[in-house]
Amino acid sequence: MSRSLAAPSAYLQAISAIVGFAARFTSATWNAPTPCPEWRAADLAGHLRCVVDDFHEYLDDAPASRLARLMATGARADTIERKLARQNAAELAALPEVPPQAHITAFAESAARYTARLGPLLPLPHHSYRGRVITVAGMGGMACVEWHVHAWDLARVLGDVYRPADPEAVLAGWLAGIPHVAVVPDDDPWLSVLKSSGRLS
Repeated sequence: MSRSLAAPSAYLQAISAIVGFAARFTSATWNAPTPCPEWRAADLAGHLRCVVDDFHEYLDDAPASRLARLMATGARADTIERKLARQNAAELAALPEVPPQAHITAFAESAARYTARLGPLLPLPHHSYRGRVITVAGMGGMACVEWHVHAWDLARVLGDVYRPADPEAVLAGWLAGIPHVAVVPDDDPWLSVLKSSGRLS
């Protein structure tokens, strides 16, 4: 199966994994720290909801979205990440006061809608970075990486181990959609993704 055909399957598997792990959380574990030092598991649930809503907005406005304007500056990865982190913090603060599971439900519904939107738009430009055009397909790859890495985060809170069924497709998503962050090489593509995302050294 080609990477382009594998990506939608990998994307949907990540959504299912997040929903499955979230169903096992209790009020205590929702308050537990995650591998993202600044977030509890409940914060991660809210982050997922915010990010998928952002992805819809970026797609609506492509190729002139606020993400496109940021990426067009060609800024270094750390500068981009700081600006996106500030944006996310503001969005988290504006979320409704609902249980974390409600954020996960909203995320799963929105993420499924997002992947359904991508099909006819895959070859279109989404944004560019330092002269490289990132297509809608590439942005879908970025979303795929985001969901799988956060599924890993939730699994770690539960003391569980998570590995995608098709780690090669997840790494391909990184290469297609996250040009501003260099990939850390590893013989295992999933370990490469985790190292590149700062989850493992």
